[in-house]
Amino acid sequence: MSENLTQEMPRFKSQEHAGPSPLLAPDEPAPFRLLNPEGRGRRALLVCDHATNFVPRALDGLGLPPDEISRHIAYDIGIAGVAERLSALLDVPAILSHFSRLIADPNRPPDDPTLAAAVSDGTIIAANQSLTAAELALRKATFYDPYHAAIASQLDRMLETGPRPAFVSLHSMTPMIRGERRPWEACILWNDDPRLPNLAFEDLRGRGLIVGDNVPYSGQDGHGCTVHRHAEPRGLANILFEIRQDLIDTPAGQEYWASLLAETLSSILAKADLDRNWNEERQRDGTQLHGRD
Repeated sequence: MSENLTQEMPRFKSQEHAGPSPLLAPDEPAPFRLLNPEGRGRRALLVCDHATNFVPRALDGLGLPPDEISRHIAYDIGIAGVAERLSALLDVPAILSHFSRLIADPNRPPDDPTLAAAVSDGTIIAANQSLTAAELALRKATFYDPYHAAIASQLDRMLETGPRPAFVSLHSMTPMIRGERRPWEACILWNDDPRLPNLAFEDLRGRGLIVGDNVPYSGQDGHGCTVHRHAEPRGLANILFEIRQDLIDTPAGQEYWASLLAETLSSILAKADLDRNWNEERQRDGTQLHGRD
């Protein structure tokens, strides 16, 4: 597993790639990777929204020096290595983005004003200061849309050919932001479906880990857009993990957390009732799916 994904990423061309774009040269990688699409292990799809800090040549580093592109503002440090190993350990499909979140954040609704952040953790993103609507639309068509189309297509295939899968979103969080240290080793974000979160809290806290509940962000106030967009409309059991980056910024740390999550997910996926469509639970309760996109 390598942290330098921008250098070692193999070429991956897919029928779901949006096709030629002035932003993505023919010798540059497609905007997502699909791993283990025919996995026959646990019933789950892994997604990784912020897997890499790749910026195509056409965007000229977004006007940032390399040391800024290597920061957490550009991607979720360490999480790609965890996702790759976890996909293999569980024998399940995984979809990883292959573009920096600073280009067009796939974990935002398409009309979110922070889709292409102008400022991130105190850093001014030069190339995002005066984006026109046409420029942003081209970024979305080249990177954002193919990634989400790949997730939707993979879920459709899995639902057509097998039992209902769980939806597992993988992220990492910086140990400190705006001068405040985050005490949690991992956090779980969720909205209103407790099937996986409750079991995961019990398992991980039972191992002595400090696990946050809907912190430092919350799945109940719009965070976790990819979950809201793909899992909730289908009523799929879902969970979003945030792992602290200083725990997974080395291959050894990635291996450890992938193995730990493999044990946890193997246990909770075997226990949870994945066959229920959670939208039917909402209907019985008289509640509506949150309108986030």
